[in-house]
Amino acid sequence: MLHHVTAPLTKLVERYLPDPFVIVLLLTFFVMLLAAVFTPATPFMVVEAWGSGFWKLLTFAMQMLMVLICGYMLASTAFVAKQLERLASLPKSSSQAIILTTCIAMLASWINWGFGLVVGALFAKAVARQVQVDYRVLVASAYSGFIVWHAGLAGSIPLTVATPGHFSESSIGLISTAETIFAPFNLVILCTILVTLPLLNRMMLPKSEQQVLIDKRLLTTPAKTNESQQTPATKLENNPLLGVIMGSVGLTYLALYFFQNQGTLTLNSVIALFLFLSLLLHKTARNILDSLHQAIHGGAGIVIQFPFYAGIMAIMVDTGLAQQISAGFTAISTQATLPLWSFLSAGLVNIFVPSGGGQWAVQAPIIIPAAQALEADIAKVAMAVAWGDAWTNLIQPFWALPVLAIAGLKAKDIMGFCLIQLFVTGVVIGTLLLIPF
Repeated sequence: MLHHVTAPLTKLVERYLPDPFVIVLLLTFFVMLLAAVFTPATPFMVVEAWGSGFWKLLTFAMQMLMVLICGYMLASTAFVAKQLERLASLPKSSSQAIILTTCIAMLASWINWGFGLVVGALFAKAVARQVQVDYRVLVASAYSGFIVWHAGLAGSIPLTVATPGHFSESSIGLISTAETIFAPFNLVILCTILVTLPLLNRMMLPKSEQQVLIDKRLLTTPAKTNESQQTPATKLENNPLLGVIMGSVGLTYLALYFFQNQGTLTLNSVIALFLFLSLLLHKTARNILDSLHQAIHGGAGIVIQFPFYAGIMAIMVDTGLAQQISAGFTAISTQATLPLWSFLSAGLVNIFVPSGGGQWAVQAPIIIPAAQALEADIAKVAMAVAWGDAWTNLIQPFWALPVLAIAGLKAKDIMGFCLIQLFVTGVVIGTLLLIPF
């Protein structure tokens, strides 16, 4: 079993991996140095690019915060909590708990990445309340399911190239999801990961006596206190009609959006679904506010770190550093190996530009001409970039923040296991990208 490998690796990570906020500060300095040394940009130009891009992810940061908060509020409703507990009662052993949690997280992430992050973390907590299992491996398993998001229904790259008017339409036209998300090569990778990853996570589970368990009292929601004095204000706050009516109105709008207007599943629509369902199921404003107060403390890392990642992305794009990395990989490619090198380059760029759509904007101008010159399958190359973007998310604290906030862990608690997941899935995906379908 792999616990002989993960045990020392986990101890090493726990000892030397700092808080994600420290990581983003060090990463900022590192990218500034790279840009100043390896691009024509002067140090002052690098700093200017960093500062000008610092606030460009504010909308996205708010979306991530809302995903966390609304997902938590939905899960804390009596109905959803009961369903999660019922599903979480299915595994009867730690091995079954790891496998089921991984599969649930992958399925949810394939539907939508925001949905997958929240559902995976909440399900892991529900399972931990039912089964004695190493909580670190369980949460790492929940997070590992995120690797399939960019090859799923909400993948930003396959949806971008299938959307009329996208920025590369003049050179590659429209590429339907039948050639990307539902293409045989992508489905083969998905199915292989679906089998491999749960088994891998099970193999990383330490022996029973070496497992790190969590006090189940830390996983329960604090009991609500009743208002001792009933005033007109408190009666209004506890009136169930407010939540039911507003939740119903919101869900009616979403029904029109999806079925009448043929809207797509986006991050905003997922947030709206979580929010309106929370209103409907919590019923009262007081229940919603109590749930909000429990959820919001976990979003501090998102609020403070996202501006720094926005600055890093701006440096990478504005100085041309990201383009240099991508161009270096494509320069050594052939028709057969271009998908592999595109995958690896995307994985490297993703460490510094943790945004699927933003990454495609950076890499497409290099990847597309290379694919055309080598007569490679552009749809497959685009999906290789998508897989590379999702792959190194396994060790990117940027995306782990919502999961860690819900689970109540720190990045160093799971990153030792994530490194093993990164290596194994990288070999699997890279190998399958070399096979012609």
